[in-house]
Amino acid sequence: MAPSTPDAPAPDTKDVLLARRGRAAHLTLNRPRALNALTHAMVRRIDEALTAWEHDPEVETVVLTGAGDRGLCAGGDIRAIHEDARTGGTASAEFWRDEYRLNGRIARWSKPYVAVMDGIVMGGGVGISAHGNVRIVTERSRVAMPETGIGFVPDVGGTYLLSRAPGELGTHLALTGTAVGAADAILCGLADHYVPSSELPELLDELSISPVREALPRHTHQPPPPGVLTAHRDWIDRCYAADTVEEIVDRLLATGIQEAKQTAETILTKSPTSLKVTLRAMRRARELPTLEEVLTQEYRISCAALTSPDLVEGIRAQVIDKDREPRWNPRTLGEVTDGMVERFFGTHP
Repeated sequence: MAPSTPDAPAPDTKDVLLARRGRAAHLTLNRPRALNALTHAMVRRIDEALTAWEHDPEVETVVLTGAGDRGLCAGGDIRAIHEDARTGGTASAEFWRDEYRLNGRIARWSKPYVAVMDGIVMGGGVGISAHGNVRIVTERSRVAMPETGIGFVPDVGGTYLLSRAPGELGTHLALTGTAVGAADAILCGLADHYVPSSELPELLDELSISPVREALPRHTHQPPPPGVLTAHRDWIDRCYAADTVEEIVDRLLATGIQEAKQTAETILTKSPTSLKVTLRAMRRARELPTLEEVLTQEYRISCAALTSPDLVEGIRAQVIDKDREPRWNPRTLGEVTDGMVERFFGTHP
């Protein structure tokens, strides 16, 4: 692909808009009615654009944004994943293979990759933003890996990022799916810079004429709104250091702290299988030295989840029927055996 081709997106790639503005090349996720949820075609389009721009000397910076005013990206197209899992298809496995490769590529990107994590950034949205080398959050940012609530497990390198958060903060976010604001996203290593949303248009304009190292500092002079995690570090670190999900829940309930009790109640609404697999994945991710190795582990887990009843049921309850009453199988943590968990870590073709 010639460096100039991304200037004019083909009609069938309208879900990812590409543009060149001076020194900067822009990727805009353009499915605002679906909160810019990623499809396989979008992942391929982003990868093609990065290929075109990687060695283009006229492109100094890549900027990722989301269309609409609700957020960057709510994740993958889980309705499509639900149908694939329900019918025993392979499209999701193929999608994840390309998506995870793109996540790794973004982490290795040699030029400034400016991810504007404004509004909702969840699941796959984290994967295409939080691995970048310039990650911007605003007062509207809500960043989360909410997979345990749909019978899935944090992926797109999420277990790599969260396993490297301070103390046990990442374990807390992985198990509960809690969305965090700007300050806590920065604290947990999911973002780097706070820019008020009102200043984003000016910053993006400046990136067309100035390098990131010159433009960004002019807009990062304000502190983000206060976060909440620092005040809870003591009980979070103490409780989540336990070896099992059951013990984590017991420790949370035993603290006598209202927020910890509410957290235990939240955890118990999630898929028991997903919770146990997530904790095991987080512990293993800490020991894996590279993002690529963690992505390989996540791919095996994701493919195994396609054959788990909880993925179909979780998406049904949260997205399809929206009754918010998933019937997990197994129903309780105690019914999830070590063998059931280990199945998710087996070698997958």
